[in-house]
Amino acid sequence: MAKATKTWKIGEYCKGGIITVEITGKVISIIGKEWDTSTGYNKKSNQSNAKEWTRGTMEATQSNAYRLCSDFLCDLTTSYYAGQVMEWIESKVKFEKEVW
Repeated sequence: MAKATKTWKIGEYCKGGIITVEITGKVISIIGKEWDTSTGYNKKSNQSNAKEWTRGTMEATQSNAYRLCSDFLCDLTTSYYAGQVMEWIESKVKFEKEVW
C-alpha cells in the first residue's frame, strides 16, 4: 500500500502553524500541529516534534471526500493554503465523484 506524507509550515496563516497530510492507500489524514517554539520561529526550524492538536480522516472513496478535506483545511488555514494542500492531495489520490 502506497504511503505519502507532506508537511506545510505555514505559520501565522494557519491555526497551530503546521499542517501534515498522510495518505495511505485511499485513507487521507489531515493533521493540525502546534508550532514547537523551542526549536525556533522560522520555517527552517525542525518541527518534527510538533504536537498534534486536531486530525481529520477521510476515505477517498466517500462520495463527499473532496468537500470534507477542503472544509477541514479551510477551517485550519486560508483558502490559498487550503488550495495548495488540496492540489498535493489530488496529485496522490483519486477522489470519487460527488453525487448531488
